Amino acid sequence: MSTDPDRPSRPWLLRWAVLGLIVAGGVIQIVMSAYYLSVAHAPQPHDLPVGFVAAPADAAKVQAAIDKGGQFAAQPYPSADAMIAAIRTKDIFGGLDVTTTPPHLYVASAAGTAASNALKTAFTSVTQQQTADRVQQLSAAGQPVPPATVQQLTTPPAITDVVALPPDDRTGASIGLLVQALAIGATVASIGLGRIGARTRPSLLRGVGHTATLLVYAAASAAAVLGAAHAFGVVPAGTDSHLFRAFLLVSVAITGSVAGLVALIGAAGSFLGTAYFVVGVPISGATVLPEFLPPVARVLGQVLPTGAGATLVRDSLYFPAAPVTQPMIVLSLYAGVGILLVLITNALANRSRRVSLLRLTADAEEEPAREDAPASP
Repeated sequence: MSTDPDRPSRPWLLRWAVLGLIVAGGVIQIVMSAYYLSVAHAPQPHDLPVGFVAAPADAAKVQAAIDKGGQFAAQPYPSADAMIAAIRTKDIFGGLDVTTTPPHLYVASAAGTAASNALKTAFTSVTQQQTADRVQQLSAAGQPVPPATVQQLTTPPAITDVVALPPDDRTGASIGLLVQALAIGATVASIGLGRIGARTRPSLLRGVGHTATLLVYAAASAAAVLGAAHAFGVVPAGTDSHLFRAFLLVSVAITGSVAGLVALIGAAGSFLGTAYFVVGVPISGATVLPEFLPPVARVLGQVLPTGAGATLVRDSLYFPAAPVTQPMIVLSLYAGVGILLVLITNALANRSRRVSLLRLTADAEEEPAREDAPASP
């Protein structure tokens, strides 16, 4: 009986394959939906560092009002100038000065619009509660409530944006977009170079050439992304050198780590680049600030190159005085370990190949000697 070659010989196998695909797809969707929603469906600040300036008699009461609920961690400052300096170094995300009338709120929208909006809402409530307490005290003492005090109940505090976002980046979304652009380019480059390198014999020289190409590509990628950021007006004046170095380190970290894993385990290592997007981007702090993520997601996000990169890029753009030691160490480790893997795997593969060739040569030389040897009686 003839059979059609285009018709599957085992239709039951095809049906099980389709069913397996549907089930696997459903499970992946459930897992990823749960993951995304668990870290970003309702972000709230967790011990967000903020400051306040208050008279010594009011300091404890103001701090208790700010710390209530666990969303903020308040720190006292002796003056508004000291508090502003702490905002510029990103030690705190904002602060309230209750020694003035009306109270004055200081924020840094460049540190994250979610943080500045949360501060505006929470600190307005704090100042209104303070004014309400004064009204209650006066009423309890039988004294008339001055009109100015009543007006304070309905007047929000004056607000100063210490580190504002550029007009062309009102939502602050550029950080995430720039980091994603770097990550896409770096992942594609490392996978492509791995495939090109597979066509040549492994050697330390090949590993050096691979590494040099990755570094040159990273520099070109950093320059391209910096040019795009300039074109869309999201680069503050005087930050070009800081920003280029940040872009370069992010690109090398992602490119080097993916290339290193590809060199170690083969093409399957390229899935590391996918993991950076699927797992790393939602918890990177680029769109949802680290201080608004659950504790585990916050820590994990900052030890991945996407999270460390987002922090480094944000601080390079808007907070040049802020310390960036931690993200630089994380990115440097990814870059250094990845490049070492590329060099070591190429050198060891070449060494193994030389040993195999030497053994084959030795065996070939011994074979004629065995054939010429006289047979034993």
